[in-house]
Amino acid sequence: MLSDRIEGKWILMFRDVLAASGIGENSLVGIICETQSRTLNVHLVELALTMLGARSFKFVATTPRVDTIVPTRSTGTSASMAGLGPIIKGFAPCDLIVDLTVEGMLHSPELHDLLSVGLRALYILNEHPEALERLDMSPAEIAVTLRSWEILNAGKVMKIVSDAGTDLTVDMVGGHCAAATGVVDAQMPLGHWPGGLVAVSPAAGCVNGKVVVDVGDLNCTFKRYLERPITLHIEKDIIVAVEGDGVDAELFRSYSAAWNDENALTTSHLGWGTNPKARWESMAMYDKCDTNGIEARTFAGNFLLGIGASHVARRETLNHFDLPTRGATIHVDDRMVVDRGRLRVL
Repeated sequence: MLSDRIEGKWILMFRDVLAASGIGENSLVGIICETQSRTLNVHLVELALTMLGARSFKFVATTPRVDTIVPTRSTGTSASMAGLGPIIKGFAPCDLIVDLTVEGMLHSPELHDLLSVGLRALYILNEHPEALERLDMSPAEIAVTLRSWEILNAGKVMKIVSDAGTDLTVDMVGGHCAAATGVVDAQMPLGHWPGGLVAVSPAAGCVNGKVVVDVGDLNCTFKRYLERPITLHIEKDIIVAVEGDGVDAELFRSYSAAWNDENALTTSHLGWGTNPKARWESMAMYDKCDTNGIEARTFAGNFLLGIGASHVARRETLNHFDLPTRGATIHVDDRMVVDRGRLRVL
C-alpha cells in the first residue's frame, strides 16, 4: 500500500491535466464524487483548481448499499448516481464536470443528459496518483490517438486475428467510435484520464468470430493475468461458448452466470491501446486497491475486448469485463493499424 500523503508533484500533475482541458482563471468546475471515492484524488483536484484560479463546488453522493450477488467492478456506471438526474442537472452551468466516483459515470444516463447540451466531463479513474504519474501523453502522442480515432470512425469493418487463434470480424456501420486522450474538449466532450485508447461500440448483431485471451493477457475486472487461455466464441454479439480449463475460465464462467442475465455475456466495445507510456507489466506492481487497471487497457498495440452493457446496442447488464490481449493484428477495412501487437498508426 502506498502512502496517501499529498505530494506537491501530484498537485502539479492534476493542475496540468485540468489546464489541458481548458480550465483556468474563473472557470466553473463541478466535482462529482461519493463517500467511497479516493479521498486523496478528491483533495488533489480541489488543490489543483485553486492553483488555476478556477471556481468549484462539490457534490458528494452516498455510496449505496451493495445488493448484488457478486461484487461489481469496472462497470463505468456509478450506482451512487442512480436516480439523481435532477440534481446532476444543476451542473449545467459548469465549464467542466470532474467525475471522481468509484466506478465512473462514462455509461451513466444521468451524465449523458448533460452532454447533450454541450457540457464536458472528465472521469479521473480510481487509481492511486503514483499509478498515474507515468501515463500523461504528449501532444504528439495524443495526435496518434486522434488519428487512430479518425481511422476507426471512417471505417466500416474491423478485423482482428492473432497467432493465439483470435479471428473476429466487427461490422462498424451504425456504431459509435470514441477516443480517450486524457483531455476533453468540444470534439471529445467525454473522456477519462489517463487516456490512450480508441474503441467502437457497434450496433446490435455486428460482432462475430472468436477471441482467444491467451496466457499473460489481462482480465481487468479480476485484475489478474491469465495463466491458461480462454476462447470466447461470439455469434451476433453473444458469447455462445466459453472454452478453457483452469481457474481463469472457471472464474469467468461462474462470475458471468451469477448475474442470471441474458445480456451478461454480450460484447460492448472493441478497440486498441495507443499510450506508449503504459506498460503491460504494470498490474503486477500494484495492490488491487491501488489500481483500476487503466494502464492495462491503454498500453500501445493491445486489442481491447469489452463485454457488458452497450447503449448503442441497447443492452444493459452489470456484468462487465475488459480484456486487453497482446499480439493481435488489427485491420480497419484494408488498413493495418496494429501489427502483432505493435501500433502502426503514426
